[in-house]
Amino acid sequence: MPDDQTLNAVLKAYGVSNPLSSGGGGINWGYWIANIIFGIIGWYAFMYGWKQKSIRPSLIGIVMMIYPYFVTNTYWAFAIGIALTAALYYWRE
Repeated sequence: MPDDQTLNAVLKAYGVSNPLSSGGGGINWGYWIANIIFGIIGWYAFMYGWKQKSIRPSLIGIVMMIYPYFVTNTYWAFAIGIALTAALYYWRE
């Protein structure tokens, strides 16, 4: 198994940064957790709306599954997800 220095040298030779290294870059775990949580809530909202033949939860569910592709900031991801979850709760029939 190569050490970190060798791995970083090989990745740098191909123009790729190591996402797991401690220096620069890295994986934004808060962003991914927000995407997973609100994506699952969106999926359940969509399926609920589909089974109940209701457009409101279906639309909100679709938006909850799609918005993470356009939002890259962790705080905005959580803010939009919480707002859409609240809309799902308060904008029911």
